[in-house]
Amino acid sequence: MASSSPAHLMEEGRSSRDTTQGQPATSGYQAEHSEAGICSTILAFFSWILVILFFPFSLLWCVKIVTEYERVVILRLGRVVGGRAKGPGLFFILPCLDELKKVDLRTVVYDVPPQEILTKDSVTVTVDAVLYFRIFQPILSVTNVTNAPHSTWLLAQTTLRNVLGTKSLQELLSHREQISQEMQNILDEATDPWGVRVERIEVKDVRLPKQLQRAMAAEAEASREARAKVIAAEGEQNASRGLKEAANVMNRSKGAMQLRYLQTLTSVASEKNHTIMFPLPLDLLNRLFDTLGAPRS
Repeated sequence: MASSSPAHLMEEGRSSRDTTQGQPATSGYQAEHSEAGICSTILAFFSWILVILFFPFSLLWCVKIVTEYERVVILRLGRVVGGRAKGPGLFFILPCLDELKKVDLRTVVYDVPPQEILTKDSVTVTVDAVLYFRIFQPILSVTNVTNAPHSTWLLAQTTLRNVLGTKSLQELLSHREQISQEMQNILDEATDPWGVRVERIEVKDVRLPKQLQRAMAAEAEASREARAKVIAAEGEQNASRGLKEAANVMNRSKGAMQLRYLQTLTSVASEKNHTIMFPLPLDLLNRLFDTLGAPRS
């Protein structure tokens, strides 16, 4: 009882290549294939006899149930039965001949452990990430790789180190989305022959050395102080221009200075000070000296 499977397809491909080299290779393959088909048919016949003899107790071993989020790959004498996975629901197997490989189709979440990475600008950082993937082809995940989830997890660690090793610290801190997309494309392409689809990989945390954190904090503080000094200097420059224009306006009017004196006196008196200094204009003092005939200092 032979059935189509990836192994059959690979053997048929080899047989087609051997045909170009000569007829004897094709004849040998056909003989081997026919012998395997005869043996599997005989063993399946005896298995059916056992099922019938021990009916209905044999149903305990022959009838299986698979949930909605799972699929089962049945290997009969090492070959995939039916060329596809079974499930969900009930299905029938032959005891002693069929081997079941259960595959979970739900999205799997793995924490990528912290990795010490040397960036492009020779800075050592510790980066961890989270990986989301799922199996979309159960047969490939069983026949092409030993342990698809674990292999994907290990490949994610290697990809994380390789990709981040080509980035500078500034790119790592400011372009996380682009880096995550690049890693996802690399992983998805590498795991496609395994029947695994990487849905998302995200960089969770980037931990810097303590000395580097202090150096970056000092650099940021110095930069802020420099900007503050520039802003203060620009403010003083604008204020001096305003004072110059105000002095020019007051110089053109004789009473403007007196009004400014009175305004200053009002603002000082409103603060409930005990001592008030009242400035006297020099013109008033000159007129007073002229009236009294006193010499000017």
